[in-house]
Amino acid sequence: MKREKLFRQSFTLIEVVVVIVILVTLASIATPLYMNYIKKANVGAARTQIQMITQALDGYKLDMGSYPEGDAGLLALTENVDNSEKWAGPYIKPAVPKDPWGNEYVYACPGEHGEFDLSSMGSDGQPGGTGDAADITNWVEDADRE
Repeated sequence: MKREKLFRQSFTLIEVVVVIVILVTLASIATPLYMNYIKKANVGAARTQIQMITQALDGYKLDMGSYPEGDAGLLALTENVDNSEKWAGPYIKPAVPKDPWGNEYVYACPGEHGEFDLSSMGSDGQPGGTGDAADITNWVEDADRE
């Protein structure tokens, strides 16, 4: 008397294909949602970093009497570039961060929009742009209000 097999030893080709189709469908739905989340998170991180750097610049101004100008720029937040006795830094540790896309923040003093301008060029690393490639700044533009 032969023993009957109580269960199968492998999957059929149809079953494997159905599982792959289901996984691909789920991935095609989840990937755009995940990428949107990453874009929004990077913009939020850049805004937060700009606020943090602005606070460090305000601390520098309280001690030194003015915001750093010229070649000193944001380096003055971590190093006493003028060898001034008033400097009570570092005002930001360990260093001024790069934006979420790996680029340096752009700092200008005096600024066109206030005492200083601080901005990130966005995901494309170029001035201007729209959407997730738009610049993130410490000033409010008309496009930001919409």
